[in-house]
Amino acid sequence: MSFLDQEYREIITRAVIGKGRKFVQDTNTITPTHKPSSILGCWIINHLYNAKKKGDGLVEVSGSYDVNVWYSYNDNTKTEVVTERVVYSDVIKLSVKDKQTLGDKAEVFAKVLQQPNCLECTIASHDHKIVAEVEREFLVEVIGDTKVTVKVDPSGIVADDEDWDIELRDDEFESLDPDFLTNEK
Repeated sequence: MSFLDQEYREIITRAVIGKGRKFVQDTNTITPTHKPSSILGCWIINHLYNAKKKGDGLVEVSGSYDVNVWYSYNDNTKTEVVTERVVYSDVIKLSVKDKQTLGDKAEVFAKVLQQPNCLECTIASHDHKIVAEVEREFLVEVIGDTKVTVKVDPSGIVADDEDWDIELRDDEFESLDPDFLTNEK
């Protein structure tokens, strides 16, 4: 009995073959022009990133963002904004991985679940640097070719769209509540 005589078939398709997620808290040190007296605000802009496979079961998300810190100096008599570019590289382990993967031609997609965000911004006690605590989170998916086994219907019945009765009859409209969306209960 050959494989084709059996009731199963193997189908090759593109699907999610790997998935992972990572949350990171980072400490970024910013060097201002003047010795800061107090921190007035901190925000993060210009986030850019890309993802690529890195070995078996790993994805690397590389990116950068600008940390902007508004601070006062000269005994709180003047203010300035300092901007510093931060470059990062997060390696994410795939927690879900398909063992039926075929070939090496996989695409990697990364989705930001939490944009880089400043949790806390303080003045370092030992020098005139500023310390920004930042969080970020990514979800990554690897899309590739995989093999799926399906059961074949031995009777070979194929449903036709015309076999489905999807038209509404007049008596079905009688039971509808015309104020359904406006009723308050």
